[in-house]
Amino acid sequence: MAQISSSNGFKQNVSPALGTSGAQDVGKEEALQMEAEALAKLQREKKTTFNLETMSCNGANQRALSSSRPERDLIVFPESDARKRAERDAFKDIDVEKLTNAELEKLLLDDNFGANNKAPRPATLPGTPVLSSSFSGQLYSQTPFHGGQWNPGLTGSANSAVPGPVIQTSLYPAAAFPKQACPFQNGFNPRMPSYRAPEPVYLSAQPQYMPFPLQPSAPLHSSAVMPVYQQPVTPEMAKLFDKIASTSEYLKNGKSTSTDLESAITKAMIPKLQTSENTNMSKFEWLDLDPLSKPRLDSAEVAQHTEGAVKEESSVAGDPWDAVLQDESTPEISLPPGKCGRSASFHPNGKSPAGTSVTRSQSLNIRPTSAQPPKTPGQTTETDKGTRSSPTACDVLQELEAQNEEVEAFCEEIVKLRLKFPHDDLSTNPGYVLSPVMLQRDMNGENASIKVSIEIEGSQQPVTFTCDVSSPVELLIMQALCWVHDDLNQVDIGSYILKVCGQEEVLQNKHCLGSHEYIQNCRKWDTEIKLQLLSQSTICRDLARVVEDDTTPVDLEKYLYQVEKPLKETINRQCLNDYLDSYHSQVQLCLENENNQYKTVENVIQAVKNICSALDGVETKAITEAVKKLKRTVNLPRSKTMELGSKSADGSNKSATVGSSPPLSPVEESMNGLTTAVCDLLQLYLRSFSSSSSPQSAPSGPKERRSTKEACKATEHLQFTLFAAHGIPPGWISSFEKYYLLYSLTHNGKNLFKPVQSKKVGTYKNLFFHIKWDELVSFPIPISQLPLESMLSLTLYGLLNQNASSSPDSNKQRNGPELLGKVSMPLFDFRRVLTRGTKLLGLWTCFLVSPIGTVSRKGKQMERIVMQVNFPNPAVDILFVAPQPASRPPQHNLETLDVDAQKQLQTLFSKESTLGFSKADKEFLWDKRHYCQSHENSLPMVLASAPSWDWVSLPEIHSLLNQWPPLSPVCALELLHSRYADSEVRSVAVTWIERLSDDELADYLPQLVQALKFECYLNNALVMLLLSRALGSIHIAHYLYWLLKEAVQDLNFGRRYENVLGALLSLCGKGQREELEKQTRLVQLLAVVAKRVRQASGSARQIVLQEGMDKVQSFFLKNNCRLPLNPSLVAKELNIKACSFFNSNAVPLKITLVNADPLGEEINVMFKVGEDLRQDMLALQLIKIMDKLWVQEGLDLRIVNFKCISTGKDRGMVELVPASDTLRKIQVEYGVTGSFKDKPLAEWLRKYNPAEEEYEKASENFIYSCAGCCVATYVLGICDRHNDNIMLRSTGHMFHIDFGKFLGHAQMFGSFKRDRAPFVLTSDMAYVINGGERPTRRFQLFVDLCCQAYNLIRKHTNLFLNLLSLMTSSGLPELTGVQDLKYVYDALQPQTTDAEATIFFTRLIESSLGSVATKFNFFIHNLAQLRFSGLPSNDEPILFSPKTYSMKQEGRIKDVSVFTYQKRYNPDKHYTYVVRVCREGQNDTNFVFRTFDEFQELHNKLGILFPLWKLPGFPSKMVLGRTHIKDVAAKRKVELNSYIQNLMSSSTEVSECDLVYTFFHPIARDDKAEGFEGISKSPDVRPMSPTSGTVGGEVKLSVSYRNNTLFIMVMHIKDLVTDDGTDPNPYVKTYLLPDPHKTSKHKTKTSRKTRNPTFNEMLVYSGYSKDSLKQREIQLSVLSAESLRENYFLGGVTLTLKDFDLSTETVNWYKLQAVPYF
Repeated sequence: MAQISSSNGFKQNVSPALGTSGAQDVGKEEALQMEAEALAKLQREKKTTFNLETMSCNGANQRALSSSRPERDLIVFPESDARKRAERDAFKDIDVEKLTNAELEKLLLDDNFGANNKAPRPATLPGTPVLSSSFSGQLYSQTPFHGGQWNPGLTGSANSAVPGPVIQTSLYPAAAFPKQACPFQNGFNPRMPSYRAPEPVYLSAQPQYMPFPLQPSAPLHSSAVMPVYQQPVTPEMAKLFDKIASTSEYLKNGKSTSTDLESAITKAMIPKLQTSENTNMSKFEWLDLDPLSKPRLDSAEVAQHTEGAVKEESSVAGDPWDAVLQDESTPEISLPPGKCGRSASFHPNGKSPAGTSVTRSQSLNIRPTSAQPPKTPGQTTETDKGTRSSPTACDVLQELEAQNEEVEAFCEEIVKLRLKFPHDDLSTNPGYVLSPVMLQRDMNGENASIKVSIEIEGSQQPVTFTCDVSSPVELLIMQALCWVHDDLNQVDIGSYILKVCGQEEVLQNKHCLGSHEYIQNCRKWDTEIKLQLLSQSTICRDLARVVEDDTTPVDLEKYLYQVEKPLKETINRQCLNDYLDSYHSQVQLCLENENNQYKTVENVIQAVKNICSALDGVETKAITEAVKKLKRTVNLPRSKTMELGSKSADGSNKSATVGSSPPLSPVEESMNGLTTAVCDLLQLYLRSFSSSSSPQSAPSGPKERRSTKEACKATEHLQFTLFAAHGIPPGWISSFEKYYLLYSLTHNGKNLFKPVQSKKVGTYKNLFFHIKWDELVSFPIPISQLPLESMLSLTLYGLLNQNASSSPDSNKQRNGPELLGKVSMPLFDFRRVLTRGTKLLGLWTCFLVSPIGTVSRKGKQMERIVMQVNFPNPAVDILFVAPQPASRPPQHNLETLDVDAQKQLQTLFSKESTLGFSKADKEFLWDKRHYCQSHENSLPMVLASAPSWDWVSLPEIHSLLNQWPPLSPVCALELLHSRYADSEVRSVAVTWIERLSDDELADYLPQLVQALKFECYLNNALVMLLLSRALGSIHIAHYLYWLLKEAVQDLNFGRRYENVLGALLSLCGKGQREELEKQTRLVQLLAVVAKRVRQASGSARQIVLQEGMDKVQSFFLKNNCRLPLNPSLVAKELNIKACSFFNSNAVPLKITLVNADPLGEEINVMFKVGEDLRQDMLALQLIKIMDKLWVQEGLDLRIVNFKCISTGKDRGMVELVPASDTLRKIQVEYGVTGSFKDKPLAEWLRKYNPAEEEYEKASENFIYSCAGCCVATYVLGICDRHNDNIMLRSTGHMFHIDFGKFLGHAQMFGSFKRDRAPFVLTSDMAYVINGGERPTRRFQLFVDLCCQAYNLIRKHTNLFLNLLSLMTSSGLPELTGVQDLKYVYDALQPQTTDAEATIFFTRLIESSLGSVATKFNFFIHNLAQLRFSGLPSNDEPILFSPKTYSMKQEGRIKDVSVFTYQKRYNPDKHYTYVVRVCREGQNDTNFVFRTFDEFQELHNKLGILFPLWKLPGFPSKMVLGRTHIKDVAAKRKVELNSYIQNLMSSSTEVSECDLVYTFFHPIARDDKAEGFEGISKSPDVRPMSPTSGTVGGEVKLSVSYRNNTLFIMVMHIKDLVTDDGTDPNPYVKTYLLPDPHKTSKHKTKTSRKTRNPTFNEMLVYSGYSKDSLKQREIQLSVLSAESLRENYFLGGVTLTLKDFDLSTETVNWYKLQAVPYF
């Protein structure tokens, strides 16, 4: 027993049970003298020496050993030398072999042994290795000490004879010096035998708990690893151990009351341990050689062995004497307060001193001394016993594979759901895809006609019909059947369907033709509508469910083998089989080889470690204790093992009768305990992390019936014990010094109570490293107040070790804690029972530290650690029983409230969201909740304002919910957010959402899938809604599959999504399941090709692409495949020659597929890897919803909706819109600076729409689609807008692509914000909108469209906020919280009026159009893309010609000349040159019309094609003065004619090239021009200037009145005229007459140089009542602002206000007249 000198002021507690009457305490000198004599005795008898290296240490009290190295472990007092010599040979007189058990027991129990007895108690047992304090200090001290005595904090007396605290090591103190009730520090004797064990055991130099401070010593070996050679047990020691083991006192006290290190440490901290006396302490307690178990690691990591096969610390054999203090019957009971725990450490204050470590003794390795007895009849061998104690892997798994109870209940509900959708019901199981429908208000009227082409079997040519868009599909079928049947009475019309040509989808017979998405797209693109008439019996129904699908057992894991998971599974059935078989084999081997059990047991322990390692490194307390017990048991003396096993606890013999099983030996019992612990761990882990629902699993057996108690009656507080965090990353051990947790109780996303912080602890190691708290947490909140959906959240933080070399940011100080991860769990399970027992929670962390010290805080690499939480396990289950709803209160009318309260409520309603609600707003809204029912959509606001959701508050909340009028389905979506966790609220919301049709529900599928995260339990109303709709719609099942497949990647909710996905695959049927598997395989093949192409160098990419496409083609040789983008698109092979890749950073692939339908066109898609397409999916979804809202309101903005789907992590597929180009490709045709020019877009549209009617249609499409793009991109905050992600279709439709930046997260160019305009609206777009450079009425139309679209979206602010809010937990980097939602809220401004919003958006249009930054951004992007694409392609035709023509096609040109010129005014004032072209073989002369810019383009392209040829000189474009005048045109005519003559007379390679012949080829505008006959005419398309004093034009005004204020919004003016024909600078001025003093003057800003100005400015007159305004009139004047002369009048209008209905807004056009004005 290591003792501390009495001079240090530490008073020892002496147990009266250990002292006899009249016994005197042995002094310090005598005790040390006795120890020295015993050691000297051992030295003489063994003749061996164990030399230890020593550390330098100051102090005078050191003595030298007999060897040349000084011993610094034992301190010698000179005055005790004589006494030591007198007692030197005391132990020699004791003959152990001759002692009987009774004599040995009497000797051991004699308290006077070693004092006055002739045979004193020996200082140590023979050959016992004693570990000196200095050696312990070297092993376990954290840091070396530099010279001098170390003061441990226990101050000694000033007159002490010893300079400092002195520590001595002694096994048997003198009888009069009783043993302290504290741990014993066992160790090595300096005089151990010189022979060594065959193998060294390496001890790592790791800091541990020490019950007292140790003095330093010199290092023995390296600081990392120290070899300690175990001493074999000598015969003398074995005999003595056998003698002691056979005593009755040993048998009675030879079992420990606890082996729990952690409990002992906790008990050691209690001050009572230092003061209370133990009257029942066993006299055998001094035999404790194993005081504490495993060490604590503060911040240092155990050094890894780099060379040699060395055993780990766990390979050291257990201490044989631990069994003395063990009690197997009560393994979980801690020591009473009065008894000293094995891990107790003393401190004067009863607390553990700072920095104190715990050490563990080096265990002895006892070899058995008795052989295995022969097997007799009725007796089992060790092998038999081993089989009984260690079941096989199959047995264990068969027992453990009971299904997760919640998953099992979920499967039962899935089976019930499937029964509602039998396979023979064609209405829910058609087997083909139904074409989506969208109800809309047709802009062109219900009688709009469309032309439909129908393919009919037996008819060589398709039949064409003209019908109304409102005609039902059945009517069209009847018309088609008339062509093949004479008598329709004999035909079942319902058995026929119309299939879309080129797609595997069918029109819905009950809907009108124009409501189908396919028909709407055909009308939008102005393409032919092609259908095919088929009968139900001939159409392919390969996706239909069959009878076998209705009877197949539901298996949630069977079909998930192709689903990619975020991390590779660490455990599966085969892995468990292998590990358990290995464990079983090692147990058998250990029990069969009794003589080598101390060796083979290490293999058993290693097998246990393998199992725990496979289970995320989880090591339960039972595993730890079982391993300790096994290690101790195998080291017990074999001569007594069988005897101990055959005796009962009271020591009586129990002889085994013939045919009966003998009692188990201690080793077998230990093995059984270990096997039980392993099985318990497996069961705990599988129930926590496995979703096994296999029908082959063993039945769980009869469920235990437990009594219950209602939660509302439970007054106790919520308590649980946070035990530990298992499986921590290796880098944390040295990088973090401490860890702590924040415990929080939440409901509806809010804390129910202030979060509680745990204690800060370090890293521990038993079998594995773990963070151990083992602390009881109690929330001061009764269980009765907990809502059913209460969540317990654990947030883990780490404090970085600033001194560690591998610590991140070690060069700078980091004081703040690092967030390492968070995990949550419901407090009530799916049966509504309060959770009990041990729970394992998976906490995902991305804070990983590599061995070299680098940190990844937000990287993609994630790792799971397991939190072990122990909840109380009461005998009675606490069951949550929902209260009955309260009685309905009487209806309250909002109008009965006072005016101020009504205004306040209306103000809150107008906010459309609780984002801006204050606490007072919520209190007011909840107080007036019964007045809000007239405003139906306010229910989410009211529920969000509820002050409490505890059991007492639920009746009122549920009553309010039940009496509330049903919400619209889109409004009910908000109730699925995490803010509304109550199961009843969510269930009612789902019933409201069920009113959506399948096609409408499909629009909101991404949000509904995300909302599953906020459900408390697996089985809920929402998941049943999704699965039921998937059973009835292939379209929904298809997209739900891909959404769930993506959601499985979620680390926190992936397991839930796996279960839902498994249920979907079990329900959808074999046909659709196989189709989805083919799609998944196709995506995997494309992903491999895309990655290789991306990684290849530029020159090798085409080769890599070709090789990859050949492999993909082999996939199509076996089967056709539907595309993930659309289940209606079926491909049968690749068109490899048309496949390519795009030159961009991601290098996406362009995939061209051959349509399986011979009537369909090729399918073009883009496949991307390396980019997360989920954000693109969300943006496109919201734009599509906007488009539907606009169309339903009668505003068709001709939005281009294309599909995009994420098919896995950072990969996906995007639909390619045909006949479209990027703005960059269009603009760079005019050079790198083409983005600064105004005409590129207009000229490109003219090239593909040469006819004027076609161009006007394309321009109209551009105006409408551009307006929609401006509104959509502004509302969603789409950023990173450059000319490569804005596209234009040849039909004039503009659309945006690539939505990697949205919600205002602008792209940065260094510190420069690239997106500075509210949205993209450039001058070249305005050129197309206006039809030229000057503003026209078309631009006013554009502004009106923008403002109208903006106001329509503002009415649905709540919808878009809800959709975005439900996606905040999806992991999108730019949609994470309220700040992102606030961007949309601020952009929509729901509280403003429509007029104010119109003015606001008009200013945005002006700001965007006037922004130079947008064009500059385009220009920068053009420069950046030169490295990918270089200069424009040389084979592009002339801009105004969509095709290329050659001499062979046109005939050789024999003469060409510039004949004359003409002045044109459309779209701008310019001159065009008439070129006469004569060809061989043609008598007629052709005239073509070309501009000077087109001639210059021809010259530039010829220079690119023929860089080595000398071309004729081209006239200069620069002129002095005005350009578009007659003199300049005449001069250029001569120069251009000379240029053409020289060009045609040059080399034939140039003059006869395709570019020249394309230039002179007649186009549509040449045919429509006036021709030669009109050349002499002088066209003048200018508007006639009015005579002097003539006015003209109209003004558009909006007049409204509210709150005693008159609002006059001046919107537009059109067709202004001036005296001189020049463009005026108009502005508007108004007066409210009568106004003799001209005080009511208001005016607008001035528009520059336009006849069609747009103002959208509000002129406000406040403080006028309706009656007073009826006596007044508005005088409005339009004037032109001039700088060099006075402003002049353009027109005016006088409006009498009594003619207006001021209760409503009036919007109208008013003709300008020559009225008097001020």
